[in-house]
Amino acid sequence: MAERFSVARCKMKLCALALTAAALWGQGFSISGVVVDPSGVPVADTLVTLGRRGEVPKRETSTSFEGSFLFDRVSAGNVDLEVRRAGFRTEILSVKAGPKTAPVRIALKIADLREELTVTDPARAVNANTSDNLDVVRFDVAALDNLPSLGLDPVATAARFLDNASLGSNGADVVVDGMPTSERGVSSSAIVEVRINQNPYSAEFARPGRSRIEIITSPGATDFHGTANLQLRDSRLDARNPFALVRPDERRHVFEGTFTGPLGNGKKTSFLLSANYERADLAAVVLARTLAGERRENFPTPARNTFLSARLNRQVSANNQLSLRYEYFVDDVKGQGAGGFVLPEASSDLHNREHHVYVQLRSVISPRLVNEVQTRSGRHHTPTVSRKPGVVKLIVIDAFTSGGAQADRLQTENHTQFHELLTWAAGKHLVKTGATSPDMSRRGQSDRTNFAGTYTFSSLEDFRLGRPFSFQRQQGEGYQVFWEKIVGFFVNDDFRVRQNLSLSMGARWDWQNYVGGVHNFTPRFAFAYSPGKGRKTVLRGGGGAFYDRSGWRPLADTVRYDGIRLRDVLIANPSYPIPASGGALPSNLVRFAAGTRLPYTAQYSIGLERQLQKQASLAVTFIGSKGVSLFRSRDVNAPVLPFTTRPNQAVGVLRHFESSANQKSEALEFTLRGKLTSWFTGTAQYVLGRARNDTGGINAFPAYSYDVADEWGRADFDERHRFNMAGSFKSGKWINFGLIVSANAGRPFNITTGSDGNRDGYANDRPPGLGRNTGQGPGAVTLDARWSHDFKLDRAVATLAFDGFNALNRTNYAGFVGTQTSPYFGQPVSARPPRRMQATVRVRF
Repeated sequence: MAERFSVARCKMKLCALALTAAALWGQGFSISGVVVDPSGVPVADTLVTLGRRGEVPKRETSTSFEGSFLFDRVSAGNVDLEVRRAGFRTEILSVKAGPKTAPVRIALKIADLREELTVTDPARAVNANTSDNLDVVRFDVAALDNLPSLGLDPVATAARFLDNASLGSNGADVVVDGMPTSERGVSSSAIVEVRINQNPYSAEFARPGRSRIEIITSPGATDFHGTANLQLRDSRLDARNPFALVRPDERRHVFEGTFTGPLGNGKKTSFLLSANYERADLAAVVLARTLAGERRENFPTPARNTFLSARLNRQVSANNQLSLRYEYFVDDVKGQGAGGFVLPEASSDLHNREHHVYVQLRSVISPRLVNEVQTRSGRHHTPTVSRKPGVVKLIVIDAFTSGGAQADRLQTENHTQFHELLTWAAGKHLVKTGATSPDMSRRGQSDRTNFAGTYTFSSLEDFRLGRPFSFQRQQGEGYQVFWEKIVGFFVNDDFRVRQNLSLSMGARWDWQNYVGGVHNFTPRFAFAYSPGKGRKTVLRGGGGAFYDRSGWRPLADTVRYDGIRLRDVLIANPSYPIPASGGALPSNLVRFAAGTRLPYTAQYSIGLERQLQKQASLAVTFIGSKGVSLFRSRDVNAPVLPFTTRPNQAVGVLRHFESSANQKSEALEFTLRGKLTSWFTGTAQYVLGRARNDTGGINAFPAYSYDVADEWGRADFDERHRFNMAGSFKSGKWINFGLIVSANAGRPFNITTGSDGNRDGYANDRPPGLGRNTGQGPGAVTLDARWSHDFKLDRAVATLAFDGFNALNRTNYAGFVGTQTSPYFGQPVSARPPRRMQATVRVRF
């Protein structure tokens, strides 16, 4: 009896153990660890993926400021941990999940000898790191391969998602491998990621994230790898431009590729070669009206460009990596400027040649301190020659332009760009500080533009009567040399307060020569908070001020138009065809106005991010911005009532570059990204917004220089609605489509009288009571599509792809004429390109 009772007790214990084991099995186990760099410093904000081979979806998290990560509820058995971080090799570690699984330590290696062909997944899970905002637009190698790309230009594909209200005077900022620069430095197949709006309020960068294009390039590989692309386009497969009488005869051939591998034994040295050659036999569509009637024709504008780049990577020591790169670019363009109202004879030819040398040194100074220095120096040589040199130029506003292009000049540039970044990790803080200069250049110019002079007429009737309203000409010594200097210093602290709350605080100082003011300090701030235990929702916000720059052209104008070396004269109501000269004429002068400062934009945002599925997320963000002290031009010597003479008759136009304009914009942005269905992966973004300002940029004059109150109105780029979607459809072996859909509401256009009623030399007067940009253009919709298929060869993969741009061939009118004296007033005179077809063959090994 006692024996049977003992057996029963044993069975009960075994059952209890079995139930406990089953419960533990169902609940799962935890896998934790820490990620460190080669010197042992914890690496924050690093993507860690957990999964089993062949199984989807996979789980993702990011390391904390201490470099730690944690996955709970992991079922027993072998799993793979994959760790990815820009600038380091991707590490994969197998771990057995169970009751005795110990924390793991993963040491990253600097990615000097390994090509990173995959990057962060677009469906990355929400988290409370300030740099991991989900309204970022990111295209990795797989996305770039699948999406349609005209002329192998992945940057243009991503640029559709830029926010025009955030752009500065010089357009979008380009950041290559962390360095603000002017060119990307490699051909397209060496680019592994393009992104917009990553960490928008970081003090490391001069402009907001929505105006910044970041490019990450391949660093090289331990094994030999290569990519070759051949892209062809023939107009016989294209649709006709709606303003062309016949379809233009066009051809475009692009040859591009990269080759990378080790040098020597491959342990410390690697190389990367990239090249691109483009032969573009394109045509400009001329639509003009002369006294002989309407003139429509297709004018050939052939272009040839060649790009070569060679990169050498060397692991100097365990904690130091050196990278050297040489870049060569040559560009030839014929018939530049022709098209629209500009007749072929008023075009010019351009030849541009560039050399650059790039140096990067990354050093691990101590277990908590890493320094990276990048420099890029180069020389540009760009002559431009008019098709008809020495011939007077004739302009009938918004009707036709004929005669000579008056564009003869030689431009040279010797510049250096640098970016120095010091990173310090201490506890819950990740501090970045450094200095940067996107341009430190010596620019030269031999200027012979407009030496023959230009007549401008208000209408065809005035041209028939020989009655121009102005004649302008340059005379004197056109050679000039000047320096452009831009410098910035920054410090930024990312602070993880708790596991679900992080803060980012920073400050930046910017400076540019020629523009007064040294008090250009700006604060930056961002936060991310994830409430609840599920961590599927993040409240994210931030703000900061961002200084702008003038660009080099206004600096050049202040140097050359000093009234001494190069004299620019303007005659109102001149005789024609030979302007009467009553002796020495007063020169036009260009200056920065007293008190001019660098403009800045104060931008803020607040948003909510939500993980919808394991591989899909939604971000809703409100963005507000205010432009303060923006640039405009103003003639401070313009005639006053009754508009007969200028106040200072010893001077002609006295053009002042002023920082006196303003801008205000608001936008509500919805961003849906990830694997949205079982067959579609991509990013869709809708923006509802508006933008108002009282300037069209640093070169824009008001209608009346002494009263700018009527200039406040819709911004030139204002679009009430904007939608962009980029993604790929995959189903089965042969169904692989990449799509880009773009739609936007119409932009405004300005309505002017076409005459110079106030005799200031500019025909930008508006009808009485009419504000700026009151005309309304139509919206636009385009669909670009790509079909591609991979063919596996012995040791390579060949890809065949066909692209259709504006595949539905929708006519999207772009240019509307607002000049009342024009024969085309109120009509469109240009359109976005019609349907174009393209074929691509790629081989990758």
